[in-house]
Amino acid sequence: MMAAPPRRPFLARQRGAALLLLLLVLGLGAASVLIGMFSQPKGDLRRQALTRAALADAREALIGYAVVHRRLPRPAVSALDGRERNQPCADDAACTGLLPWITLGITPGDGWNKLLRYSVSPEFANGNLERAPEATKTLVDRSDDGSMFYRVGSADCVVDDRCAPAVILSSGRQLGTSLAGIEQAAAATDNRDEQANQEAVRDFMARAATDDARSPGGSFSNELGWVPLRLIRDRLRATAPVTKSPQ
Repeated sequence: MMAAPPRRPFLARQRGAALLLLLLVLGLGAASVLIGMFSQPKGDLRRQALTRAALADAREALIGYAVVHRRLPRPAVSALDGRERNQPCADDAACTGLLPWITLGITPGDGWNKLLRYSVSPEFANGNLERAPEATKTLVDRSDDGSMFYRVGSADCVVDDRCAPAVILSSGRQLGTSLAGIEQAAAATDNRDEQANQEAVRDFMARAATDDARSPGGSFSNELGWVPLRLIRDRLRATAPVTKSPQ
């Protein structure tokens, strides 16, 4: 009777295949880690991405609040108290301040670790939204020659039915209020449009970010979001309570 052939080469091949499979898995894992590292936005790009996400979250929270309460919230009590103010807004200036993050139930701040600024149309904050209140906020941009044009709304919001009910603003690199409630001084003096946004109550500049101090309006790192009038009307109409006709 012939002896059985030795099994060592077969076992060696199995071990070799297992080793190759292990190396392949480890290689794929390392590749995914490297791809994740290099695909994550770095520096200002990461801050901008986080800020845009915060603005989007804030807009959805504002619309959700409007659906439930049939009005938009007023600005926050203070930089340290994120609840909305109790008193009604007398005008656009009184309706401008910081986003009431506690009232909205969202995380405060943007990608720069600053509180978001918020300006709401008085009639949207004070009255029932079923009464077709007036939206008073506009967003302005600049052409290549520096001239300004409206991106949202116009000079006469009563006639133009496209003004925004509310605007949310991230101060970006300069100015603004830290999460600790500390007002931030600007290291730059060329950011004229940013300085104007810090004081604005109706018309807000919304243009592309740039570090070029020679650009019209100076350097700019603000990010803006707004509640579109048509969107909030559609949401309110879709969630309006059903009234039964008298029998």
